[in-house]
Amino acid sequence: MPSNPYFLVDAHLDLSMNAMDWNRDLRKSLSEIRDREKDMKDFPDRGNNVVNFEELRKGNVGLVVATQIARYVATDNPLPGWHSPEQAWAHTQAQLAWYQEMEKVGELRPITNRVELDNHLNQFPTDPQKTIGYILSLEGADSIVDIRYVEKAWSYGLRAIGLAHYGPGRYAQGTNATGGIGKAGRELLKEMEHLNIILDATHLCDDSFWEALDNFNGPVWASHHNCRSLVDHNRQLSDDQIKELIRRGAVIGTVLDAWMMVPNWIKGTSTPQGMNCSLERAIDHIDHICQIAGNANHVAIGSDLDGGFGKEQCPWDIETIADLQNFPKLLKNRGYSESDVIQFTSENWIQFLRRVWK
Repeated sequence: MPSNPYFLVDAHLDLSMNAMDWNRDLRKSLSEIRDREKDMKDFPDRGNNVVNFEELRKGNVGLVVATQIARYVATDNPLPGWHSPEQAWAHTQAQLAWYQEMEKVGELRPITNRVELDNHLNQFPTDPQKTIGYILSLEGADSIVDIRYVEKAWSYGLRAIGLAHYGPGRYAQGTNATGGIGKAGRELLKEMEHLNIILDATHLCDDSFWEALDNFNGPVWASHHNCRSLVDHNRQLSDDQIKELIRRGAVIGTVLDAWMMVPNWIKGTSTPQGMNCSLERAIDHIDHICQIAGNANHVAIGSDLDGGFGKEQCPWDIETIADLQNFPKLLKNRGYSESDVIQFTSENWIQFLRRVWK
C-alpha cells in the first residue's frame, strides 16, 4: 500500500447483493466473514470474498457505484431469478433498505447530484469516519414493473440503469442472448432520458447495444467491461463498440473477473496463478482502450469484485479490494503519466458525473 494512497472511484460493486443474497455483514472484518463461510458450499466464492467496508477504506476507495440487482425469469429461462417483475422489484427494495440502514450507521453516504458529489469529495479526505459515498445503479432493468416505476426509483436515488444482465430480459437482451430492445426498451430509454438517468451499456448483447445507443441521447457509460479483441466473448466490448462509446463521451470501467481478463479461462478449473491472471492483464485491456482513444480520458475502475466471485476468480495479486492501490505503479511502469493515473483512478468518473449533473 503506498504511503499516500490515491483517491479511488470504483463504478461497479454489488454491495447489497453481498449483504442480502450472500448474507455478509460488510461491517465485519474479512477474516470474520471468511471464517463464517468456511464450511458453506452454496456459492463457489464462499470464504474467498475481498470486499468489505474496512478494506474499501484501507484502499481509499471513497466513492463507489453500488448496485441493486434482481432478475426476472420466464418459465423457459433456466437462469436463477424471480418469477414475476413484482417479486424482483420487492427484492431491489430490500436491497435499498440495506443501503439506507448503512447510511444511518455512517458507513455510506448517498450521492445523487453535483452538490452532494462535490461536498463528499471535499469532505472525505478529512472525514474521521471515512464515510463512503455511493451512487445507486440498477444492474438489469427486469425489476422495473412498468414505466411508472422509473420515476419512483429516481426519487429514492437511482441514477444509472443497465437494461439487461445475463440472458433475455424484459427491456433488452443481455450476455449470451441475442435480439434488440423492442418497444418496451425504447420506452424505458425515453423515460431515462427525461429523468437524466445514465445508461449503463454493460451486459447488453450486440443487437441490444446498438439499438439502445441509437435510441438514447442521454449520458452513457460502461461500468464494468473489458475488450473482446483480447478475450473473445460477447460479454466483452468490440473495438467498434469501444469507438462508439468514446464518441459518446463514455467512460469504461475495467472489470477484474478473471475469465474476462485472460483467454481460455475455465470456470471452476482454472486458477489465477495458473493462468497468470494479475493486474497486469487488466492493464492490457486498459491500454487497448487508450490506444483506440488516443488518450486516457475514457478508462477507469469498475472492478465488480465480489460480484459472484472471490479470490478464486480474480487477479492473484488482489488479496482485498484495497490492493486496487497497486494500479498506479503498474500504469506508470507502462509509461502512463501522473495525470493519466489520476484520470484512471478517479477523475474520469468524477468529471463524467459533473457533466451529467450540471
